Amino acid sequence: MLRPGAVLRLSLPDLDRGIAAYLRDDPAYFYVADDAARTISGKLIVQMTWYGASRMLFTFEFAEELLRRAGFATVRRCAFRQTGSRFPEIVALDNRERESLFVEAER
Repeated sequence: MLRPGAVLRLSLPDLDRGIAAYLRDDPAYFYVADDAARTISGKLIVQMTWYGASRMLFTFEFAEELLRRAGFATVRRCAFRQTGSRFPEIVALDNRERESLFVEAER
C-alpha cells in the first residue's frame, strides 16, 4: 500500500543482461566462481537465481505488465542511481548495477 503520489522503486535481476552475456560467451560478466559453476550456462543460471535464492527473473516488459496489472498507471525503467521521480533519495539503496534492472511505478 502506497500513499497517493508515492513511488515504488524496484531493483530486479535483469534477465536480458544475463542472456546477452550468455550469448556473447562472457563469463567475466557473471560473479559466479568456477567452483560454483564452470560452464557459461551454469553461471547464467546460478547468478540469475542468486544461488537459488531468487525464484523470479524479470525483463522490463514483464515487470511493467505485472505492475500495471497491480494498478500502477506510470511505470518507467530507470538507470542505476537515477530516478524519474521527484524523490532524489529514492536511489540511495541502489546496488548491483551490472546485473540489475531498475523500475519505478506510481499509481
